[in-house]
Amino acid sequence: MNKEDTMIFGLTANTELVNEICGYLNIVPGEIAVRHFADGEIIVEPGETVRGKNIFLIQSTCRPVTEHLMEVLVALDALKRASAADITCVMPYYGYARQDRKAKPRQPITAKLVANLLEAAGADRVIMFDLHAAQIQGFFNCPTDNLTAIPLMGTYFQKELNIDAENTVVVSPDHGGTTRARYLGEMLGCPIAIIDKRRPRPNAVEVNNVIGEVEGKNCIVVDDICDTGGSLVAGCELLKKYGAKDIYAAVTHPIFSGDAAHKIQNSCIKEIVVTNTIPLEDSFLEVCDKARVLSIGRYLASIIEAISSHRPVSGVYTEVGKQLVVKGLE
Repeated sequence: MNKEDTMIFGLTANTELVNEICGYLNIVPGEIAVRHFADGEIIVEPGETVRGKNIFLIQSTCRPVTEHLMEVLVALDALKRASAADITCVMPYYGYARQDRKAKPRQPITAKLVANLLEAAGADRVIMFDLHAAQIQGFFNCPTDNLTAIPLMGTYFQKELNIDAENTVVVSPDHGGTTRARYLGEMLGCPIAIIDKRRPRPNAVEVNNVIGEVEGKNCIVVDDICDTGGSLVAGCELLKKYGAKDIYAAVTHPIFSGDAAHKIQNSCIKEIVVTNTIPLEDSFLEVCDKARVLSIGRYLASIIEAISSHRPVSGVYTEVGKQLVVKGLE
């Protein structure tokens, strides 16, 4: 990659991740200021010239979601107006992804709205991790990459936990996550099972049945998002009732709203493996000691290097197993 023509900027959501990525690439993060006026308005100003540069703007739209999204939009506009040649928006966690369809009359499709806003603001390409619905890629007219953390998770369970494939089942917490569970199951050489789940209302869940054999098996429940933790914990408790032994969870995006920390800490989950697409808050760590964080920093650095060098992004997947960085939480 041509480091003279490539610049990486990070906003306020993923400061540590940005520094990690730049460390792997031996690039100094670009100077950019994010300021909030007294009335709440946001202004973002690059502190150095970006004229003719290939820009990578890194920001997850995690809590506070709308504020972080607005930072991205204002930054894109500033970079475009400053004559950047090409802007790739790296959004490890794509907020509003769960509003991807009209589940009821008169509901918005906000995931599509966000895609429109990003393109209108100046994004030439968007990189995301484990979208809640893969079809969201079709909401964009610009090139997109929906990366997955499954290879990192699979490598962790193989190398760090040394799982016994014959006595392990990968479990999807609902029917929609079957493809994700199958991917991890194929990587580990394990069968899969599915939890039959219903959502009577937002942030509420009912679990009724397990499809597949879990009795006497260790289970790995894999999902893209854990928000309040209610769905995950209820599913794991059901697995216990069906005779499962040790239960692990693997979640790409650790939102962990409300009392999720207490729910997970007091649950039958032995360990929950997450990534740093969303930084874990101190309040979570003070309560729950079951989390292990897999960093996507080296992974994203390889992706950025491939794009900057005009090489296929798909080639990076074969190297993911060598890029495992585990951050144990003491």
